[in-house]
Amino acid sequence: MEVGIFIPCFIDQVYPQTGMNMVKVLEKTGVRVRYNPDQTCCGQIAFNSGYWDDAKCVAEKFIRDFVNYKQVVGPSASCVAMVRNYYPGMFDNSVLHNENRQLRKRIFELTDYLVNVLKIEDIGASFNAKATIHDSCAALREYGLKDEARKLLSNVKGLEIIEMEHTDVCCGFGGTFSIKHESIATAMAEQKVENAAKTGAEYIISTEASCLMHLQGYISRNNIPIKVLHIADVLVKND
Repeated sequence: MEVGIFIPCFIDQVYPQTGMNMVKVLEKTGVRVRYNPDQTCCGQIAFNSGYWDDAKCVAEKFIRDFVNYKQVVGPSASCVAMVRNYYPGMFDNSVLHNENRQLRKRIFELTDYLVNVLKIEDIGASFNAKATIHDSCAALREYGLKDEARKLLSNVKGLEIIEMEHTDVCCGFGGTFSIKHESIATAMAEQKVENAAKTGAEYIISTEASCLMHLQGYISRNNIPIKVLHIADVLVKND
């Protein structure tokens, strides 16, 4: 099995180690990983900000960058959902109509790929810690993830998962929402972190790096004794 990996902007610029850990996880399952160094953004930020023409230019490059891979895997449900849900409106009945249709069928978020495509729920990881899970809005509502991360984490030896209240409520990031509405986004992050802290967890784990970046900002500013981890960073641990 061979896959092309898609590294989203937040992973590339803020959490590059998470991208490397995703590669390690995939290779651990026997998957051969290929990386196209010419890849860039999927266009989600421009699209959500209303710059649809600019988003289409970026999306066209994205399709061409990944068109030759039989399967594509990325560590972000929001970015993969962008390709699956919004590219059709840009490229149906266009010169890239067929290429886009094929890519939409072949691109997967990491936990979905592991659990539902490879049928693997135990990566062989071990991590002696207490953690809680944050379900991102994009993962739940745009992509349709729910149990995949929990299935994988339940098989991490030594890891205790304690569910927080309102795990499916937004953390306040919302892309440019957190920039345009900083006070509201901060209040939402505060509520999310408080709910996580009430569980006694040492870590907040999510499939979405952008949510974790937002939560980490609030945690750091307020010196709260809890950390954030992307699920790919957990699945490579061997404590």
